[in-house]
Amino acid sequence: MTTTDVQAVHAVDVRGVHKSFGSLEVLKGVDLTVRQGEVTVILGPSGSGKSTLLRTLNHLEKVDRGSIRIDGELVGYRRRGNILRELRDRDILRQRSKIGFVFQNFNLFPHLTVLENVTEAPISAQRRDRGEVTAEARQLLERVGVADKADRYPKQLSGGQQQRVAIARALALRPKVILFDEPTSALDPELVGEVLDVIRDLARAGATLVIVTHEIGFAREVADTVVFMDDGVVVEQGAPAQVLDHPTHDRTRAFLSRVL
Repeated sequence: MTTTDVQAVHAVDVRGVHKSFGSLEVLKGVDLTVRQGEVTVILGPSGSGKSTLLRTLNHLEKVDRGSIRIDGELVGYRRRGNILRELRDRDILRQRSKIGFVFQNFNLFPHLTVLENVTEAPISAQRRDRGEVTAEARQLLERVGVADKADRYPKQLSGGQQQRVAIARALALRPKVILFDEPTSALDPELVGEVLDVIRDLARAGATLVIVTHEIGFAREVADTVVFMDDGVVVEQGAPAQVLDHPTHDRTRAFLSRVL
């Protein structure tokens, strides 16, 4: 199989990614592939590099070395011969408009209504028709169970409702992949289930998802692949039954013994 063929079947293709903040090396040569329509869950202790890796996937963090491709397209850079040059801001925004991102703290615009939060990016970044986007946004709000909140402002919603709006906002971009960074960590325990239910539905519908989470039971249920990271590297990856029930690395076993 040629390199082009490999990239064609991968929604996400991470090759040798390094990232440092000053003298602190956070990612130390990460390789990761995610196939179209599959759910990849990334586990690991705090400080292992999980969230940094996720943020490099849509160029919220620039990589120091290595490359990332989403749906075959190099993220954040263009290649000229052996030289990589960073894209212009507008081209980076165009790329981001194809990658949904759900943050742990919702990141909704407080001055916009729920409906406006969902329609803003498709209209401004993707230049799509306002009427079409608004109709689709209402359908998405119905899908995540907050259609009756369309004219409310974020501060009028519970944390679980805000996170469901954030998921609808990500879906409105018609993204190639949706990234979730600890989507339940800022929620009260009784609200976690309603957000996980929405993500389960996306997984059943065949969406391509990359999820950083500490919810082990959820990972076991929805993941096609579980990735365990520690100290800036991928230590182990495989099917949930393999990684969670029969880990091969001591670091994975030690982590799971603390959280299970």
